[in-house]
Amino acid sequence: MPVAWKFPAALRAIVQRLPEGPPAHLAALALNAALHAGLLQRAALEPLAGKSLCLEASDAGARVRLEYGTRGFRAYSRSGITDFTLRATLADYARLALRREDPDTLFFNRRLVIEGDTELGLVAKNALDAVDWSKIGL
Repeated sequence: MPVAWKFPAALRAIVQRLPEGPPAHLAALALNAALHAGLLQRAALEPLAGKSLCLEASDAGARVRLEYGTRGFRAYSRSGITDFTLRATLADYARLALRREDPDTLFFNRRLVIEGDTELGLVAKNALDAVDWSKIGL
């Protein structure tokens, strides 16, 4: 069995001090590109309209907060908590993106954690599971 990759503690200390804004804008751009490419379906995300979410990489100590609206995703500009949070390690997010693990397996093994409005979190989890990689030839 391969050894699990572990995020370096020294790098975590640096990442935790970085501002949240630039990565949040980059995440919004990436998610909007996925929407425009048809990888993510707007209909599946409709329950998230007007809601805010937080994606946390637990091992890196990083988070991005976003909100979803009629124009897609954008960095969350208000202070305070978001409607829900999805938390996983960077390796587990990579496994999701590469289809090496499905969100349900990660969720039931407590490697993908949903906090806050769990109904909205499940909508986001199911949207991840429905990504159509064939749209870009993967």
